[in-house]
Amino acid sequence: MKKRTKLLLTILLTISGTTFAQIGDYSEKREISGITEKWHALELPTSVYNGLSDNLSDLRIYGVSTKDTIEAPYLLNVKKEKHVQKEVVFSLINTVSRANTHYFTFEVPTTKTLNEILLNFKNENFDWKVKLEGSQEQSKWFTILEDSRILSIKNEQTDYRFSHLKFPNSKYRYYRISFKSDVAPKLLDAKIYLHETIEAQYNMAEIGDYEISRNKEKKQTIVQIALKQRQPISFLNLDIPNDYDYYRSFQVQYAQDSVPTDKGIKFTYRTLFRGTLNSIEKNEFNFNSVMAKNLRIIIDDHDNQPLNITNMSVKGYKHYLKARFTDKRDYFLVYGNINAETPNYDIVHTSKSIPTSLIRVDLGPEIHIPKNGKEQIAPLFENKIWLWSVMAIVILVIGGFTLKMMSKKES
Repeated sequence: MKKRTKLLLTILLTISGTTFAQIGDYSEKREISGITEKWHALELPTSVYNGLSDNLSDLRIYGVSTKDTIEAPYLLNVKKEKHVQKEVVFSLINTVSRANTHYFTFEVPTTKTLNEILLNFKNENFDWKVKLEGSQEQSKWFTILEDSRILSIKNEQTDYRFSHLKFPNSKYRYYRISFKSDVAPKLLDAKIYLHETIEAQYNMAEIGDYEISRNKEKKQTIVQIALKQRQPISFLNLDIPNDYDYYRSFQVQYAQDSVPTDKGIKFTYRTLFRGTLNSIEKNEFNFNSVMAKNLRIIIDDHDNQPLNITNMSVKGYKHYLKARFTDKRDYFLVYGNINAETPNYDIVHTSKSIPTSLIRVDLGPEIHIPKNGKEQIAPLFENKIWLWSVMAIVILVIGGFTLKMMSKKES
């Protein structure tokens, strides 16, 4: 009797322990509400990222019922921008120079819409203002762009080239560019595109504090940015209202680690992006998404006057989960486990069958999961009916064995 009773209790405790071992390894939970369909979309709020690992590997959705706990599969969808660039076949049919004005005429033997031309000149260190025109028969020309600046700067400090012509969607058979130059331009080649963009969806990062300083020895401007909370970032914008031309190489770094010292916290930075700040284009930069809270921007000024940075903004892609809910139960999003590996679900291979339009569900407030095992997200502890049922089964089994032993003794 004792052996059988111990075996039964061991089985029951093992089943119960397995149920809340799935949840107990995580530190936070949020209840999911509004589930009405098999598939739903769930947007991750920025407040979730404080408790998540860097690679988001510890996201889980658990469904709890009176019988068991299941794991609901999901796909992570990052709302990045999407670019579709269709190159169009064309011919360079005319090259003419007249009184230091140079003309290049292209024929596009289709009726396709265009909005971008990339020019590749052999020349270096030029600064030209280009006029772009369109025509159907070359007798009457219509202005598309006026004084669109293209330039090249190459020296010991800077290697920068901008030779894109971006314009509203146009549909002409002939395109002509012209500009003035004392030096004869040498056009190596050109490319004509229809460039379509699906815009990204961003969460704006709140900047808690920032500091701009000057390293006179290295001739650099240092911008320290502290965000109010840790979150994915993938976009940086700097407002620089200088009224003179500038071209400065710079790098964006993020704090990968930190060490407390007597003088405060010392960060270890890792370079995230390198680029050029300039007065021609908007100083907006996209880079690979990374989880960060503290940023550092290093601008190489050399012998130039430091730039006047009046404002800055940081953004990160929105993250959505496309999740499958198979039956009615209480579902929770749990996270906060540095040892959790990225889940491997079958729906990765069948993602085309997921509906394109999904109803979004809501997340409740964040609730901390205690580690004492008394308030885990598990049926045994959160559902009193399940608890009393288990206890009743144990009592009945033990009572049955007791009666059976008593009857044997009486006989």
